[in-house]
Amino acid sequence: MKYLIVVLGLFTLISCREKSGGKEALNENKEIEVYDFSEFEPLLHTEDDKTYVINFWATWCKPCIEELPYFEGLQAEHSESIKVILVSLDFPDKLESQLKPFVKKRNLKAQVVLLDDPYENEWIPKVDEGWSGAIPATLIFNKSKKAFYEGSFTRKSLNEEIIKFTKI
Repeated sequence: MKYLIVVLGLFTLISCREKSGGKEALNENKEIEVYDFSEFEPLLHTEDDKTYVINFWATWCKPCIEELPYFEGLQAEHSESIKVILVSLDFPDKLESQLKPFVKKRNLKAQVVLLDDPYENEWIPKVDEGWSGAIPATLIFNKSKKAFYEGSFTRKSLNEEIIKFTKI
């Protein structure tokens, strides 16, 4: 009987270790880079062959959270031609306690960055002159076209806009 308990215990331990080496462990250790706007701004001017979808959001914003799966799907389905960057506007002191656990729980695969720049009145117009600062907000661009959207997307409306930038 003791032998059986030891064997079952070892089996359980090995199984748990194997599971932690999968997606969950990779996502758990996902790095979230923190930028001020001067460090982040070059990402807004990339001119390679991809279409960039830069979504400004926060974990406390319900419409932002509701549209995240659409951006995730876009990244998963078109990773060779589209790059999605999820720019969190959460408070920097919530990185470890709120943002990282949120990213892990939602199993977000798109690149997530935290924008830590308190001078929003300076950097918001650099993203788009007409942006009021409300989120969600999304910038879509490639080397020949650029558009800014203040408000949330549905899966259908995001796909309709992406078609204007790509041949998907």
